[in-house]
Amino acid sequence: MTASQPEGAQQEFSSPWLLPRPAAARQPRRVPRLGWRRVGGLPWRPPAGPGAGGGTQGALGRGPAPLASRRNPAGPRRPRGDAAPALPTLRRSLLRAVTRQPLTKYVPSPLPPGPHRPQAPRAAGLSLGRRPARVSRASPAGSASCAMPFRKACGPKLTNSPTVIVMVGLPARGKTYISKKLTRYLNWIGVPTKVFNVGEYRREAVKQYSSYNFFRPDNEEAMKVRKQCALAALRDVKSYLTKEGGQIAVFDATNTTRERRHMILHFAKENDFKVFFIESVCDDPSVVASNIMEVKISSPDYKDCNSAEAMDDFMKRISCYEASYQPLDPDKCDRDLSLIKVIDVGRRFLVNRVQDHIQSRIVYYLMNIHVQPRTIYLCRHGENEYNLQGKIGGDSGLSSRGKKFANALSKFVEEQNLKDLRVWTSQLKSTIQTAEALKLPYEQWKALNEIDAGVCEELTYEEIKDTYPEEYALREQDKYYYRYPTGESYQDLVQRLEPVIMELERQENVLVICHQAVLRCLLAYFLDKSAEEMPYLKCPLHTVLKLTPVAYGCRVESIYLNVESVSTHRERSENMKGSRSSTDPSRKH
Repeated sequence: MTASQPEGAQQEFSSPWLLPRPAAARQPRRVPRLGWRRVGGLPWRPPAGPGAGGGTQGALGRGPAPLASRRNPAGPRRPRGDAAPALPTLRRSLLRAVTRQPLTKYVPSPLPPGPHRPQAPRAAGLSLGRRPARVSRASPAGSASCAMPFRKACGPKLTNSPTVIVMVGLPARGKTYISKKLTRYLNWIGVPTKVFNVGEYRREAVKQYSSYNFFRPDNEEAMKVRKQCALAALRDVKSYLTKEGGQIAVFDATNTTRERRHMILHFAKENDFKVFFIESVCDDPSVVASNIMEVKISSPDYKDCNSAEAMDDFMKRISCYEASYQPLDPDKCDRDLSLIKVIDVGRRFLVNRVQDHIQSRIVYYLMNIHVQPRTIYLCRHGENEYNLQGKIGGDSGLSSRGKKFANALSKFVEEQNLKDLRVWTSQLKSTIQTAEALKLPYEQWKALNEIDAGVCEELTYEEIKDTYPEEYALREQDKYYYRYPTGESYQDLVQRLEPVIMELERQENVLVICHQAVLRCLLAYFLDKSAEEMPYLKCPLHTVLKLTPVAYGCRVESIYLNVESVSTHRERSENMKGSRSSTDPSRKH
């Protein structure tokens, strides 16, 4: 300090880590090394007065207290006004300036209050934070809804704008099969999707089908009717995507001409919808004939015809479309369109201009499915010790009855006489012990582990209700979106099981030995069940579910192996039934 400076004057220091505090009468001084006047967009504010504020400061522009330096080895005296903050306080001030939010002290709690939904999808094994509870002011004081207000769930929005999937191809090429299977998958992962089949609109407009002459290109009256049916379907597509909460609409029709496809593109451009084309191309006569015999003959168009007549008429209908068929041409006319061509039932694929996340997932899914005959067996592990005690989660071994089921399952598999049967289990004891009795190779999947109950692991439902009453009530309120503290929700489980579904679609005969919540998620996919139904599907112990894929769905056969067990199924609470809105866009339509 020089002789000309008064005692207590503010000193200047050379440390690049400290922000200087300018005098109150001057504008904020430019920091030479950092080159800024403000931090976080907030100007410096002068102190309220000498000595105000005590020892620490939170306002920006007031640097930390100066340290000892060569100019003042003993350290500076107390500066005028407020004392500058320490570095941790300065960091908090910077954070407050950037976020423009007041900083509140965080008090750790093993179970902070509040629901665990709505929530964004997450990767398996990642633990996300929980939203705080919101108080319902509309509820009367003292009512149950005031203490535990219902919070409407909402699913993840995986599309930044609605998408119209347009099917292209001749009749009997599997367009409707792809449409329904893809819709089932998208709804399962939480993307509200609906199929709009123009053939159903045509049957509604023309009550009585006569013959293939209706599809002749020179039948002008019929052409007008078919165009009006397509326009009616597009109007419903618009309503679904703009008013009903849908994210993806599948426009299932032949769409074999460029004129029709240009009309759809114009419609999408007017409404700001994305468009993705899926063309199914198949020139194998045996595949076409098989599709006609399996699906088309049972169509309402041929309810009064025998098989031979129906086959002949449908082949002539295909000829009517072939005369004007213009395939997608990604090399010339359609090079700017987003599309995938599925050639010969998945033997080859041609992909062009995939432009967003959901389109890439659609392509990945279509490249994994096949139409070969196969059987999928799903079952839970044998009864374990925690099942007997009524506890959830954990990793306990089989009970005596569980071991009997494992032996019974081994005999059942032998009786099925399946070649190249693959066996999958989780990494938990009960499924591994069940699989070991089969005397077959098995693969362990971590993704097949039971839902993680977090802090509620190895507790009974009565213990959860007594220890964590709010968590118990929240789960009863919405079992699909509720996430256990430090654990998982059914929605998380669906995301974790997506690779399993992809691999199941690639397989032929497979036996999956898993757990109750996992089995519910897998079964919901194959049976096209909604998120609301999924957590309440009945999947009893010591029962094998035999799934056989058919044309537009899956046939299920339940086989009980005559070994007694406890029941672990819990019905939905009566007071929670019907509490959710049927118009919730996160629900499958």
